[in-house]
Amino acid sequence: MKKVKAAVFASGTGTNFQAIMEKDNLFCEIVLLVCDKPGATVIEKAKGYGVQEFVFLPNSYSSKVEYERELLEKLREKDVEWIFLAGYMRIVGQTLLDAFEHRIVNIHPSMLPKFPGKDAFLQAFQAGVNKTGVTVHFVDTGIDTGPIIAQQEINIYPDDTLETLEERIHRVEHQLYPQVINQLIANEKE
Repeated sequence: MKKVKAAVFASGTGTNFQAIMEKDNLFCEIVLLVCDKPGATVIEKAKGYGVQEFVFLPNSYSSKVEYERELLEKLREKDVEWIFLAGYMRIVGQTLLDAFEHRIVNIHPSMLPKFPGKDAFLQAFQAGVNKTGVTVHFVDTGIDTGPIIAQQEINIYPDDTLETLEERIHRVEHQLYPQVINQLIANEKE
């Protein structure tokens, strides 16, 4: 059976990209990595998996619309049907949202709607709460405001450091995201 084609958008180290690529029996084929940071570690990871990468500098475009039109062209060339954000540190604009309605998914390191935006696990840690978590959600025009697909709670212990908390969050992300991706694609085929 022919697999659905998908792209991963990432800006950093690519640990979630790697978890997706290493998922046994992933129901989609990752055919493109989109990265907005030319020096990001995820680019080398993509090369290691044989995934074509498109790296761009947003500031070299006159507007978000302009670079998203180019991204759209690259996605269409590869017949991409789904976009999975994995540490992509840009707000997705209307150009991509319109073209991939209900087909752009993000993973976020908190129990949304709590602690949206950047540095979510740091926000939770500094707030002194005893629980946080991981959320997978559809992307909309807001910042981490789209419909929630799945969540998993994580305890914050009194002896936790930022590092131990981040490590536990990553472990959950690396299991949850590939599972949700498979679930979304399986549901679509029913």
